[in-house]
Amino acid sequence: MLGLKLPTDPRWVNIVEKNIEDILTDHAYCEQKAASTAISLIVSFPEYTELVKEMTDLVNEEMSHFKMVHDLIIERGWTLGRDRKDDYVLQLLKFFPKGGSRTTQLVHRLLYAALIEARSCERFRLLSEELADKRLAKFYRKLMISEAGHYTMFLKFARQYGDKKEVNAKWQALLDYEAKIMKSLGNKETIHG
Repeated sequence: MLGLKLPTDPRWVNIVEKNIEDILTDHAYCEQKAASTAISLIVSFPEYTELVKEMTDLVNEEMSHFKMVHDLIIERGWTLGRDRKDDYVLQLLKFFPKGGSRTTQLVHRLLYAALIEARSCERFRLLSEELADKRLAKFYRKLMISEAGHYTMFLKFARQYGDKKEVNAKWQALLDYEAKIMKSLGNKETIHG
């Protein structure tokens, strides 16, 4: 369903299990950045009424996810650590050239967002199935379902606002590029890396 060309190596869960505090901190910031992305889309493309409505709902949902992750951090006796750069996203953003029409920029941003949500969904599925901490596994199962909805929503908007054939070709090329990125990642205590 997600179309990812390279699945996450299941051994990544071993890294997660040894670094739960780091993963939860990284996850909290991922949720905050997802909310920021939705706000940025509202600010940058206010004329797309349907997009603005969906992004408004998404901001609320992503911040509620941030709160849930932050609550887990506090519950375990930790404090939210500092944000670190996301190598996955930084590499992903190099795919599309800068510039182009407003529509092209919108489509590219929607495709990036769809892919980040798809990879998050795939990682959350793995955590939900493989984590020894069953409460945390159940938590990630619930979030996995939410991420799948976000992925499909962003992809739907990209196809709605761009030329569908062109969007589908860009999506496939982006998936191929992302698979190359994933070959060099998967060994860090981060959600995407």
